[in-house]
Amino acid sequence: MRILVVNVNTTDSMTKTIGEQAMAAAAPGTEIVALTPAFGADSVEGNYESHLAAIAVMETVRAYPEPYDAVIQAGYGEHGREGLQEILDVPVVDITEAAAATAQFLGRSYSVVTTLDRAVPLIEDRLLLAGLSARCASVRASGMAVLDLERDPDAAVEAIVDEAVRAVQQDRAEVICLGCGGMAGLTERVVERTGVPVVDGVAAAVTIAESLVRLGLKTSKVRTFAPPRPKQFRAWPMAV
Repeated sequence: MRILVVNVNTTDSMTKTIGEQAMAAAAPGTEIVALTPAFGADSVEGNYESHLAAIAVMETVRAYPEPYDAVIQAGYGEHGREGLQEILDVPVVDITEAAAATAQFLGRSYSVVTTLDRAVPLIEDRLLLAGLSARCASVRASGMAVLDLERDPDAAVEAIVDEAVRAVQQDRAEVICLGCGGMAGLTERVVERTGVPVVDGVAAAVTIAESLVRLGLKTSKVRTFAPPRPKQFRAWPMAV
């Protein structure tokens, strides 16, 4: 089984981190291929960058030359999953939805701890659209930018852990979801401080994708995610 894990930003080191987290979660016999988009922002932290990333991720997957069995979109609260489902027959799993869906098996309510406050509405909208918001106690921002996870990891980890503690104590969350693909590897630190289950979206997405492939399930093509109708596209794809 081969699973493509596509970073939504163009920072190669973050793609590497995401890929390593995915490989750690994968079952024996699963090949993880971590991909970086050919164009886009070095971090995705708003609507403009998210919409651009959606196109970049779709074009990156379309350009991949080898067969694959599933695709994971490794961006938290980002746009584009629906477009991938239209153009692909294989299962497509978004890490935002994978984390929240997994959390609901572990407790009555969950909270998401993410990066900047401006990412909170995007995550809330994604959860609402996916039908996963009813049991979300809160989406909390750590105040750290995406790239701060690499530039100042100690401060970033402390800020994330502090917000997770507040989510449990103040919002009564029973499960924490790590709200950024670049937060891979922080699970144990958050568990130690909060005492609740912590879900990493990349790891959860890998497990869900593997299960869908093993069950022989694919995205329905009868209506919402039917393949795009043949069209003439002006000046697309753009030269990069």
